[in-house]
Amino acid sequence: MNIELRHLRYFVAVAEDLHFGKAANRLGISQPPLSQQILALEREIGARLFERSNRRVELTNAGKLFLKEAHEVLERVENAAVRAERIHRGQLGEVKIGFFGSAPFVEGFQKLIFDFRTKHADVDLVLQEMPTYQQVDAILDGRLDLGFVRPLQPRPASIQSIEIARERLMAVMRLDHPLASRQDDLSVVDLAPEPMVLYAKSIGSGLYQKIVDLCRDAGFTPNVVQEANATPTMMGLVAAGMGISVLPESLRRLSLDGLKFLPLRDPKAQTAVWLAKRWDDRSSLVRHLFQQASRLRPKTSAPASGGDATEAIGKVRRTRRPR
Repeated sequence: MNIELRHLRYFVAVAEDLHFGKAANRLGISQPPLSQQILALEREIGARLFERSNRRVELTNAGKLFLKEAHEVLERVENAAVRAERIHRGQLGEVKIGFFGSAPFVEGFQKLIFDFRTKHADVDLVLQEMPTYQQVDAILDGRLDLGFVRPLQPRPASIQSIEIARERLMAVMRLDHPLASRQDDLSVVDLAPEPMVLYAKSIGSGLYQKIVDLCRDAGFTPNVVQEANATPTMMGLVAAGMGISVLPESLRRLSLDGLKFLPLRDPKAQTAVWLAKRWDDRSSLVRHLFQQASRLRPKTSAPASGGDATEAIGKVRRTRRPR
């Protein structure tokens, strides 16, 4: 059938007024074309929709049924148009976001998620915890729209990122450890003789290699006696006397009784949190969240990669981490 939306609107107007002249005035057209359109609609359907006489216009049984269906069709079209506009404006839809395990303790993460949910109440945020390099794969494959990640080395060329937080790295130890009596900060070299508990290299958290590089820059290879997949596990192992760990400052909020955090004074003893997305992502929701994140970028932070001062961008030769 060749039925257009205007045919439905014309029919509904006549059905509601039961008068061709009044319906034509409401529609802003003359009466003869309206009558012709209704006749064309009836021919297309193969049924009379109106009983006409010189005195009155009435709906047939077929017309009454068609009126109900026409109302539903027009309502669905209007709702679809409204939803499409809201999605275009970033007011409706779904955003899939990844985050590494300790990201929720970072103030920038908390503020960004809270503010976005407040301003976009009808947008579904689907959050999924996973290590940094797994997030990168998921973003590139389209399984995630955005990811809260640690700095990427190397950075895939298809990933765009912006720094939202920077924090010091701190040595974590039992309160009865000899270093815990220090009243000032520590140097990475102070950790050289200590057994260490670190994130498992296999989970791709990004912090493992950062800590190993810090130790090597200080002239020693870390004595890693235990690896762990989760932050609470690491803290528990430190509390159990397995060794010293190195963690971001934000995790002091999660500290167990009996542990002490001491800052590392070395200039490179810091880590960042980036928000990452695909370069070619055109979603208005993703764009809005990314723009919102740009206002959280620490004033003293350097861009996450080469680019202008307003946006931290990762753009180098694409390199995929082996799975």
